[in-house]
Amino acid sequence: MFAPRDFRVFIPCVVLLIVQSSYGSEITEGKEVEPHSLPFMVLLQSTERCGGTLIDPKWVLTAAHCKNMTVVVLGVHSIKAMETNSRQVLRVKKSYPHSSFDKKTHVNDLMLLQLDNPAKQTGTVKCLKLGDSIEDPKAGNKCLVAGWGMTERMEISDVLMSVNVTVVDRKKCNSSDYYNHNPVITDSMICAGSDGKNSADTCKGDSGGPLLCNGALVGVTSFGKGCGVIKKPGVYTFLTQSHLAWIKKTMNGGAM
Repeated sequence: MFAPRDFRVFIPCVVLLIVQSSYGSEITEGKEVEPHSLPFMVLLQSTERCGGTLIDPKWVLTAAHCKNMTVVVLGVHSIKAMETNSRQVLRVKKSYPHSSFDKKTHVNDLMLLQLDNPAKQTGTVKCLKLGDSIEDPKAGNKCLVAGWGMTERMEISDVLMSVNVTVVDRKKCNSSDYYNHNPVITDSMICAGSDGKNSADTCKGDSGGPLLCNGALVGVTSFGKGCGVIKKPGVYTFLTQSHLAWIKKTMNGGAM
């Protein structure tokens, strides 16, 4: 069963510093990150749990299938610890899912959340500024994903986890051994997961979180088939030039 990677339950910007692989060398097969080393990470909560990226003091980038997000929590490492000295809890003023999002094909699985008040820049909360263009990562490249989703024990993580995933060629990802064009992995998607030996992957609860390659935000966690399946890598919405234009226009006051 194909599944979005959400989980259903009852500041002035700074340029991202390159995340060292020691924070997550192998989520599934992931490791706990150094607390607050990813200060742009956002925990989104409502009837679902998702991740997101603070890209501007008043804007969070996440996945369009993360519906009805109302609460934005910044500066989180351990969910249970409450961390009153580091956290900021904000409300969503308005949600802007991509107008061309298709929940069957998963194309354009992006959403912007406008916050009711701007986030304050602190030692534990910073935003990750997007560039004017993003390089399409090559097959074999290692990229980093992070979130509070399910681990290989199929338990939701209390602490922020990260893992390095390996980019898979789109042609290979569409082959009969992988997704077999069901759905089609398009040029606006990135497959990334196992290196052929490990089970590195995102899982339920990680939807909307960032895919970071060479220290840059290049994608958003979208969907997968199972978790940690070697020939069913996670699929991420690639931030193409068209997507960057949509983000810029939406933040400037008008959705495309």
